[in-house]
Amino acid sequence: MTPLILGAAGPRLSDREADFFAEHRPCGFILFKRNIEEPAQVRALVAALRRAADNPDALILIDQEGGRVARLRPPHWREYPRGAEYGRLWPIDPDLAGEAAYLGARLIADDLAALGINVDCLPVLDVPVPGADNIIGDRAYGQAPEPVMALGRAAAQGLLDGGVLPIIKHIPGHGRAMADSHLALPVVEARRAALEAHDFPPFRALGDLPLAMTAHVIFTAYDRDNPATTSPGVIADVIRGLMGFDGLLMSDDLSMKALSGAFAARRAAVLAAGCDVVLHCNGEMAEMREIAAGCPALDAAAGRRLAAATALLRRPARPFDRGQAEARLAELLALAG
Repeated sequence: MTPLILGAAGPRLSDREADFFAEHRPCGFILFKRNIEEPAQVRALVAALRRAADNPDALILIDQEGGRVARLRPPHWREYPRGAEYGRLWPIDPDLAGEAAYLGARLIADDLAALGINVDCLPVLDVPVPGADNIIGDRAYGQAPEPVMALGRAAAQGLLDGGVLPIIKHIPGHGRAMADSHLALPVVEARRAALEAHDFPPFRALGDLPLAMTAHVIFTAYDRDNPATTSPGVIADVIRGLMGFDGLLMSDDLSMKALSGAFAARRAAVLAAGCDVVLHCNGEMAEMREIAAGCPALDAAAGRRLAAATALLRRPARPFDRGQAEARLAELLALAG
């Protein structure tokens, strides 16, 4: 098994893709809008991906946050609130805000589990600052650490109770970035004290969760040259050290323009820095071949973390009544107007 999470080009797996995945046995896959038509098709694609990797426990990821970041949409799936909508409930009643965030995530988990998808790239734990790029924006639960950590915890528990693993992102924090890392490499020059008081607390508070995704952001207070994804110092001292995160650490997408250089070099830098797994999303075969060529097998520490995460999927989902959950979520959101 290789430390790769890869994408497919379309709604059905081609023979070429199936052969490639069978050869390189990635530990997981990620789905995007291009892969989604209707429920039966998605279930068939998920099953085909797992067969190709010869791994019934392969991670199948999707970005289903709600709001503008949602790969599953009507008419087959309902729309969900963006993070900021839960955050608006926080000043009214923090407990009700947490209940709403939990219910939204629990409903999402119900959708995903029915498709065989076992990982959601949620919760977003970034804490935006005024003037930051809008790539996070209303995806965030709030503008301060307290609501972000509380609502992030509630959302993570909603996913877990529905048999879906959460990913905390974008560790150690994307909220202060003045550029979109899909398009450029953000450089954050804040001092350590500011970062540790404002940006880092939600990740530290949720450091016990099984999966995290890095930020392609330079934090000059810790490493003046490398983004967190490829910084041994940030991963060892901040993510593993200060935040105490010992779960499976994956990179954000290798094809984002925040990173530079050949794809094989990007993959090597990510793994050398201390990430457990490399994420590549666009399904471009030429890029995937370069990333996979010479890629080492999943190492022992990463294998232990992956096994700990997948063990959580063997717990039975907590029963709930979907109709009651939807009605209660609508009632709660109405309180914020």
